[in-house]
Amino acid sequence: MSLNDNLLDFLNYCYFEKGLSDNSRKSYDNDLKIYIKFLEDKGISNAKNISIKDIEDFLKNRNECGDEASTIAHKLTSIKNFHRYLYKEGILDKDVSLSISRPKTRKVIPDALSVDEVDILLDIPLNTVFDYRNKAMLEVMYGAGLRISEVINLKVFDIDTVNYVIRVVGKGSKDRLVPLGEYSMYYLNLYLKKRGELLKKDTTDYLFLNNHGKPITRQGFFKNLKKILKKQGLNENIHPHSLRHSFATHLLDRGADLRSIQEMLGHSDISTTKIYTHVTTEKIREDYKNYHPRNKK
Repeated sequence: MSLNDNLLDFLNYCYFEKGLSDNSRKSYDNDLKIYIKFLEDKGISNAKNISIKDIEDFLKNRNECGDEASTIAHKLTSIKNFHRYLYKEGILDKDVSLSISRPKTRKVIPDALSVDEVDILLDIPLNTVFDYRNKAMLEVMYGAGLRISEVINLKVFDIDTVNYVIRVVGKGSKDRLVPLGEYSMYYLNLYLKKRGELLKKDTTDYLFLNNHGKPITRQGFFKNLKKILKKQGLNENIHPHSLRHSFATHLLDRGADLRSIQEMLGHSDISTTKIYTHVTTEKIREDYKNYHPRNKK
């Protein structure tokens, strides 16, 4: 069996047995295709012939190609999961990736915007349907602390306008319910009334649409954000993830419980804590209501 056949089996395993998201599978696919191409260039076409040195040579090669330590660490994670699968399936007699340590990386946390900066960013005049969409997207991203991938994948039926809650599908296809303040829900409802103007012949359940009536893409959102930042006189290098970081920072600064923030962000664990304590939905909503700066309109 070729390495590419092994990769296809692994990706099917990720889909059918692990239930990983499309983004996770694509990430594995991209990383491992680069890895396999490197091995094939070395004359290795069978997984049984891969040695520890081959993996180390690959990592060294990626460093020489200019990959950041975090990128190399991500590729090594993909390689380790691939080799673990091959060993588990009996294709390999041993997992040669086990003894290779991940490179040390420095986690860079995006700068948080001040509350005033967030207010400036979100002060978008509502003239066109695109203004309503952009305003709603940014309000939801900041108001619920969502990742950009979570925002663009929201569906209309994920919004509970009665209980002020949105259903979010996060990493690993894990669902979570996140409360949304009155301010954010108000502008989301305004957009929902306008959303029909973006629909074309083909209907879709996706919440945020582009001018073609299709789900807005990550690249499309980045482009719109850059324009808004420039127009509002803010730093054009602000990253969408900065809004998520600002959400958590502003809640924490105002005394919100760390566990509630963890639940709202969809983190499965916190490296600085040993025990994960359960937080009730009522507690999460209470903290959001009391501490989020844009809860009330």
